[in-house]
Amino acid sequence: MLKVLGSTWALLLGILLLMVGNGLQGSLIGIRGAIENFSTTELSVITSAYFAGFLIGSRMAPEMIRRVGHVRVFAALGSFISAVLILYPTITDPWAWIVLRVIFGFSFSGVYVTAESWLNNASTNETRGQSLSLYVMAQMVGIVSSQALLNVADPAGFILFVIPSVLVSLSFAPILLSAAESPKFDTTKPMTLKQIYTISPLGCVGMFLMGAVFAAQFGMASIYGTRAGFSVAEISIFVSAIFIGGMLFQYPFGWVSDRMDRRLVILAAAVVGGIAGLLGLAFGGSFEVAVFAAFIMGGMSNPLYALLIAYTNDYLQVEDMAAASGGLLFINGLGAVLGPVITGWMLTAMGPEGFWAYLAFFMFILAAFVGWRMTQRPSVYSEEAEDYDAVSYAPMMPTGTIVAVEAAQGYYAENVESIDEGKANEPAPLDSK
Repeated sequence: MLKVLGSTWALLLGILLLMVGNGLQGSLIGIRGAIENFSTTELSVITSAYFAGFLIGSRMAPEMIRRVGHVRVFAALGSFISAVLILYPTITDPWAWIVLRVIFGFSFSGVYVTAESWLNNASTNETRGQSLSLYVMAQMVGIVSSQALLNVADPAGFILFVIPSVLVSLSFAPILLSAAESPKFDTTKPMTLKQIYTISPLGCVGMFLMGAVFAAQFGMASIYGTRAGFSVAEISIFVSAIFIGGMLFQYPFGWVSDRMDRRLVILAAAVVGGIAGLLGLAFGGSFEVAVFAAFIMGGMSNPLYALLIAYTNDYLQVEDMAAASGGLLFINGLGAVLGPVITGWMLTAMGPEGFWAYLAFFMFILAAFVGWRMTQRPSVYSEEAEDYDAVSYAPMMPTGTIVAVEAAQGYYAENVESIDEGKANEPAPLDSK
């Protein structure tokens, strides 16, 4: 791990700064929007606009990179990000913010694709798993630490918009200076959604639901905090709790899921997450209870993204894994676009409790669907896999793009192939002669 960190620390530092900038503006938009008297519906559409832009960018960025190269795309989109951050407090109009958020999401998607492709290029088959782990850690640490910056200045002023603009600009230096050459960029043509659903209905439905849940956590948590009457400091703690939980539970869930029927792990996480939502619904007026519920909800929901991809891979041929990743990300993106709008409607209809009702509803829907699927398809899990130290789970954040997911798919494929080779090299049982 230390050797991998030594060779990729500059790239990881750049990604960390990107996540600090993105995490800060994500929470700041909800707080500043409330100060500007934007309605909950307007703020939900503004939040959704980011994910719409991100979804569009994830489809267009690869072609842009093929045409003009990594450096030009990175520099151009980075300039858009810095400009948009400065324009937020200058043009405090909800319609203008919707347009700016689409541009912001589109640009961040392209920047992530570029940075992830450089990081993937710096990894080898032997170090890819460790690189993915470090990448997820950098993302999580960036989002959590960004929340502390909410307290360094008045959200009604300009400073908190200038800080992420500066951080994003600074992130370019370590990424560009550490990337010796632009890697060859070639993503696999995705499967159709019908093909992926036929292979794994749970993977498709689960990715859609988790896209809706993550979008609410990332974009609507600060809006909930303002509606619940939390201070800026309390909102920063509340949002941090979501992602601290996700960071701490990511690896235990992955370890367990490689050693038993993955659906049982998904079911358990969804049920516990739903219970955390009910806890927030019943006692969310207490800040301490809200933070605890956020910690459990984040700890259960964030690992589900990687768990669902790993589960889908259990039913894919090695050569089809990369092709499936594009479709899974698109499904997840659709959920992320719709999620904030539904959350905003529930906040308007129910008050702050609508946030928790929304999360509980989607987690229990996932649990019910998992339970039903377990009656429709037998488990592919085999205890024999333990003999070969099988690992097909790789930690991932829902903020990852097609490059990160395809890198994880390659990691899965390498492990599957190594398991098959181990079985092929086993001596034949005595009674087989």
